[in-house]
Amino acid sequence: MVETIRKYDSTIEEEVLLAMQIVPREKFVDENPFGNHPVSIGHGQTISQPFIVAYMTHKLNLKPNHKVLEIGTGSGYQTAILSTLCESVYTMERLEDLSLKSQKTLETLEYNNIQFAIEDGHLGWEEHAPYDRIMVTATAKGVPMNLVKQLKLNGKIIIPVEIKNGREQLLLITKTNYDCMYEREDLIFVRFVPLVLGAP
Repeated sequence: MVETIRKYDSTIEEEVLLAMQIVPREKFVDENPFGNHPVSIGHGQTISQPFIVAYMTHKLNLKPNHKVLEIGTGSGYQTAILSTLCESVYTMERLEDLSLKSQKTLETLEYNNIQFAIEDGHLGWEEHAPYDRIMVTATAKGVPMNLVKQLKLNGKIIIPVEIKNGREQLLLITKTNYDCMYEREDLIFVRFVPLVLGAP
């Protein structure tokens, strides 16, 4: 799996690749865990292919003392990668069945620096803000300013956003002042499930 990731992008940090080796992906998906393609996890949701997980994690430039907010727990696999690299992870999932299943998996595997919320994540988790980094694993219509507000100064968000002609692109957002001004870096084109607002 790691060699495949390196073929796609040789700049991925070694710390990220080591986390990908340590976290047992097969515990989070029921079939074909190591293929480099999305895998269904039920409820119309997917787990991203290993390259996308590695790429998004790498682009956030995570540090061991970081506090990270994840929007979209899903299977919990990306959560586990973040947990391995950061001090604390706050993860939100609107689908109760998915959240409870991922909580059980992560607790069984003894990832102990994660807090969970079963609720719509588009407003963020203000109680624990500010965050050093925010990762969104569903496609938004634009950059959610509620999330920018919950970043520390110079904090970063990586998020897939809908652009022209129905395409989706990863954006890296860096907060540049306390009035929520930010710099935007356009990254690769992707395909994610939509960031849905409101109750399931």
